[in-house]
Amino acid sequence: MAEFKQFRRTQISEMRPVNENDINSYQNHGFLHISDYPFGYNVSISDADKNNGSPKIGDMIARNPKDYGDQWLVAEQYFKDNFESLS
Repeated sequence: MAEFKQFRRTQISEMRPVNENDINSYQNHGFLHISDYPFGYNVSISDADKNNGSPKIGDMIARNPKDYGDQWLVAEQYFKDNFESLS
């Protein structure tokens, strides 16, 4: 098995909070779909996060600034421990 190493982030992350519409979408469809864009995007949620009750208020949705279709959920505690707002 490959060894894990520590890395520091060098880029700015684009994120937004999970909202009630996101939670309703997940509960109704079994996946989190963002339809704010012409074709919409699915948000990746890890099994570990799903098992911990995500998506939920306090979680964040991150996106790749070079590919808005690449979006994933960031659990609330991980976000609090590792990110701070620039503004």
